[in-house]
Formats: sequence, structure tokens, C-alpha cells
Amino acid sequence: MTIRLYDTSARQIRDFVPLTAGCVSIYLCGATVQAAPHIGHIRSGLNFDIMRRWFEHRGYDVTFVRNVTDIDDKIITKSAEQGRPWWAIGYENERAFNAGYDALGCLPPTYEPRATGHIPEMIEMMRGLIERGHAYAADGNVYFDVRSFPGYLSLSNQDLDDLRQPSGEGETGKRDPRDFAMWKASKPGEPSWETPWGRGRPGWHLECSAMAHKYLGSAFDIHGGGIDLIFPHHENEIAQARGIGDAFANYWVHNGWVTMSGEKMSKSLGNSVLVSEMVKTWRPIVLRYYLGTPHYRSMIEYSEDALREAESAFARIEGFVQRVTEKAGETVEPAAEVPPAFAEAMDDDLGVPQALAIVHTTVRQGNSALAADDKEAAVSRLAEVRAMLGVLGLDPLDDHWGGESDRGDDLHGVVDTLVRLVLDQRQSARERKDWTSADAIRDQLNQSGLVIEDSPAGPRWTLGPRQ
Repeated sequence: MTIRLYDTSARQIRDFVPLTAGCVSIYLCGATVQAAPHIGHIRSGLNFDIMRRWFEHRGYDVTFVRNVTDIDDKIITKSAEQGRPWWAIGYENERAFNAGYDALGCLPPTYEPRATGHIPEMIEMMRGLIERGHAYAADGNVYFDVRSFPGYLSLSNQDLDDLRQPSGEGETGKRDPRDFAMWKASKPGEPSWETPWGRGRPGWHLECSAMAHKYLGSAFDIHGGGIDLIFPHHENEIAQARGIGDAFANYWVHNGWVTMSGEKMSKSLGNSVLVSEMVKTWRPIVLRYYLGTPHYRSMIEYSEDALREAESAFARIEGFVQRVTEKAGETVEPAAEVPPAFAEAMDDDLGVPQALAIVHTTVRQGNSALAADDKEAAVSRLAEVRAMLGVLGLDPLDDHWGGESDRGDDLHGVVDTLVRLVLDQRQSARERKDWTSADAIRDQLNQSGLVIEDSPAGPRWTLGPRQ
């Protein structure tokens, strides 16, 4: 089977044909480290982690580059507001992002370059663009002349005459208001680097064009990021890279947002949910299930109910894994291959929801085998389930998730059974209208760190926040 991906630039699903047989090169726009990550930030890294895992399962050698934007307007603004060095803010939040990626089981990138480590490459790119007539210097700034590049806006499919280019303070000397800044002239108190056009700092778009070229060359397979980056960031990356003569990315893949009340999750809107807070209440593997199992191009509307549904769904998978492992008396290794229907779903634009349906079907088959005391069939189904979960980064027996044992979460299935017994006693008391006993049971469970919620489908429990 051929892997197929939705290419934003082509506006259709295309067969994936690598530039080099057996190899895949991926550049993902990573963190701008002005603040700690919310779950919308981490979703992008998680989606492309699943992509990477699937390519590797299919036998490809993957080079995965995820950059860090450690200098930009927002970081400088934060520095002024907090009275702290810009680099201290950037490094602190870079560590928070990496902690978030790691908590949710994302594999480390092959390379993770910082923008400030690649100023010479940016200067070289600007010099080449000026020589080719695509850029010009003015008042210490360097701008890209968008009218000099005929393919400009082909990715976002906009009309140049209607364009309103985002613009920052101090961007003086533009020949056309639609031109964008590659280099910004130094202002008092701001970080700056020396260039042939004066001291200043890089613009956001220039950073990625230069780093992609540095680590992946003049042409690579896939460029990824959130849909909000299509314009202006990715559009401007293309103009710079192709203006210098690079073929740049062959496929453009974009993931959807995490939203709250229909709005994109954003620190500036005050509706963000920090990963560092979420993992105190929810198991990281459940968060990965919640964020990673919808289709990468879909929007995820954040809600506690949706998280509880994800927790319940994953508990069914995990419970099966635990029961068969106990029945087998040893760890069942993953199968060498995933079921064909799972592979077909993943090959079709990373169809994780359809692939996950195969996981749940296989779990049901395995549970039926357990009920029939057919150990051999149950073990076979578990081997398939572990292979599929491994691709999704959700195998509860993977060494990565062993770190959850400090909360006893590796015994979640056993705990669930015990809690259900107590909840059944509470329900019997409620049916007898013995409200005192029912409330006492609930209070005791709450004191044990369990949160009990009554719902139309019956009581549900979750672990409370770490104290």
C-alpha cells in the first residue's frame, strides 16, 4: 500500500513519493517559547509524532526536524513586562515544551535547532535574496519584495491585491505595505546581531527557511504545522526559500486546532489549558489518547466530558491488555505487523479514528476469547493490539509509560474493579434511600483522592489532582 497525505498546496490527498527511496525528511514548525505550552501547542507535536511512527513502521528512515523559535516580538515583550532576560524566558519555556512533549510520549526529534543559533545562515540567505532582486534593505530592516515572486500566496490561495500583511512596530521603509520583514532593525534594549545592513534581529519567517535548508537541504519531503501557520508564516517561508533557489517542501501538511467554545485555544484569549496542569489531573497516556486519536485535520473542542470519554475508552483497551497479560503469566510481545485494516486506515491520510476502530474491534474479539477461556486466541489478539497501540504511542506496556506508576496508574484496571464494588454498595444504599450511607461512601472515596460524578449512565470516577 502507498501512504497518502492531504497536501495543502495541492488541496487534495496525494500519494506519498519520497525524494529519496526509503527515506522521509520532515520539518515541523515547533514552539515559540514566550510561554509554557497549552494542549493546543502539544497537539501539533503529537500529530506529527504519530506520522513519524507510521513512516517508521512502514520501514522508512525518518529525519525529523522540529525547531525552537527563541527570539521574536512576543518573547521581547514578555522580557520587558517581567524584567527578565529574553533568553531566560525562552530557555525556561523551551524546557516546559520538551517536558510536555515527553510527558505525552512524543519521540525526540532528530534535530531541534534554535533560531538564535543560525544567524549566519539567515544573513547568507538575505544576501542571496537581495542579489537576486527579491529583497531590499531600508532603515536597517530587510524586506522581501512579494511582487518579485510570482508564486506568492499559492499555498493560502489569496489574491495579492486584497492582502493585508501583518506588520510590526518599527517596520519603516517598505516599498509596498505587503512586503514582509526578514530582518528587523535594532531598538534600544533589544537583543541584536551585526549584519551588513546594521544591527538587528531576525524576523520569524526567515528563521525557518534558513534552518530547514541547513538540516534538510534545498529540497525535502514534508513541511508541517498548524493551520494557523499557512499564512503568513508558511507562505513567507516558501517565498524566501524558492526565491533563493530551493525547491523546499514537496508536501504541506497542517493539523487542526484545539478549541474552547469554538475559539482557537490561545494564551492571548485567556482560554488555554496548560499541559503542566493537565497532567496533575489526567494521566498523560489518557491525554495522548484524547489529543491524538481524532483525525489530525479535525478540530478538537475541549471539554471535561470529552476527556472522561477518552479516559473510559482507553480504560477498556488497557483493561484488556492487563487481563490477557495476567492470563498469559508473562508479557506478550507486539506482533510484527499490524492488521491489514489498521494499515489501510493509517495509509489513507493517517486515518487514526478508523484505525482506532480496528483496535477496539480487536479488543472485543480478545475479550470474547478470554470469556471462552481461549488463551491462545486472546494472546494473539493482544499481540495485534500492542502492535497497533505502538504505532499510536499508546501501548500501556511500553517502558515510557512506566513513569506513571508513582500514582498507581499501571494498576488502573484493578483499581477500577475495586472502586466499582464500592460504588455498587453506594448505589444499593441510594436505592434503599439510605442517603446517609451513600453520602458517607462518597465522602470516603473523595478523601482517598477519587472524584465521583453521578451521570445518567451511572457514577464515574477519576483520580483527583496530585496533592
